[in-house]
Order: sequence, then structure tokens, then C-alpha cells
Amino acid sequence: MTAPVPAVEISAVMPAYNEEANLEQSVGRMATALQTFTRGFEIIVVDDGSQDGTPAVLERLKAAHPNLRVIRHPVNRGYGAALRSGFGAARFSWIFLMDADNQFDPAEVELLLARAADADIVAGYRKHRRDPLLRRLNAWAFFTLVRLLFGRLVRDVNCAFRLTRRDLLARMALHSEGALINTEVLVLARQLHARVVEVPVHHYPRKAGKQTGANIRVVIRAFAELLAFRAEMRKVERAA
Repeated sequence: MTAPVPAVEISAVMPAYNEEANLEQSVGRMATALQTFTRGFEIIVVDDGSQDGTPAVLERLKAAHPNLRVIRHPVNRGYGAALRSGFGAARFSWIFLMDADNQFDPAEVELLLARAADADIVAGYRKHRRDPLLRRLNAWAFFTLVRLLFGRLVRDVNCAFRLTRRDLLARMALHSEGALINTEVLVLARQLHARVVEVPVHHYPRKAGKQTGANIRVVIRAFAELLAFRAEMRKVERAA
């Protein structure tokens, strides 16, 4: 029997970079899920300087989905910058993060909502990660270092399927421009004594578009941001 879900209002934040082939399905599925499981919602797609047909697709989708809002970065600024723009624009009490690449099923937000009463963050973790080997190796190296520097945060730090209280995010001074953003959120959440609950979710192979997580510039930027963030946290700890 399905557990009852709370009557909540959600701002869904979906970062997108060159996702013209995925957006119609991902936005449509998100709208259907949130119509089913929430009292009210908005979908915020942050177009992070896409160079394909993403802007045109989003303009067309706005006519079909009145709850859709679009934020566009004129140039590609990075995953963290896209999330910060989306978080800052959110209006409802819960923020639901999901990438626009159709690797998650937004209907599984029901699983997160079922635990929301007990948490400030409900963090999904992928039961089986369906990414190419190189991306999984990069992720293993990165999050092994994250654990060495910060200890255990959650079992799947970079899982882009997460529900977070907006008032918690509002208390965080987030600076990450790139992939470090998820680590930054979880480290600051721990400092704020936030309640974190973990929930298993399904993960699916990307069928359209191109992943950027294995791009060498993205990887180098993530490691550089990680080391800089650890140095910053050491200064905070010494000052405290």
C-alpha cells in the first residue's frame, strides 16, 4: 500500500545544457508527477547557455505548461551556477532537484515526499548507476576524495534527485560554479544540523543528448573547487 504523501508545494529545479532532445519528455513527466503528488508546483528550467535548440524548445513548452518558468544564462557558467540560479528563483517551501536528461523518473518524487515530514533533505541514491564506465570511474575518484576530506555525507553525494527545504537552502552561502555544488550543500547542511534521510531511486541510461560529466575540463574544475572548498572550511573551523 502506498504511503500517504503530505500536501506540499514544490519548486522543481531542472538544470539543462544542450538538452533539446530530452526536454519535452522530462518537463512533461515532471508536470504530470507534480500534478499528482503536490498541492501546487512550479517547474524552473535553468538553461545554462545551451548552444543547440534548447531555448526554442523551452519557449514552445511554456505555452503547453503554464507552471513552467525558464531562466537562461547567456553563456555556460556551470552546473553549480545553474542550480544556484534555480534555487534563488524558487518560490515554494520545498525544492525538488532533478536533471533534465531523463535519467530519473520524476514520479518517484512520491518516495521522497513520503519521508519529508522527518527531514530537511530527502536525498535519493541510485540503486544501480547507469552511466558509462569513464563517468563512473571519475565519480568514484572524486567522491573517494570527498569522503576523505569531509567524512561520510550521504551514500550518493551527486545524485540529482533530491528534495530540500527552501528555508534551509536560504541559510546557505553557496558559491560553487561547477559539480561541487552537491557536496557544498551537504557539508553546509551538516553544519546547520539538518535532518537528512536517504531513499533509493531508479537510474536509467541516457538515451539522447551528451553527458558533460566526463569532460576533462569539468573534472579538473570539480577537483579544483573541492580543494578550494576544503581550504575555506578549514578557515571556518579554525575561526570557530
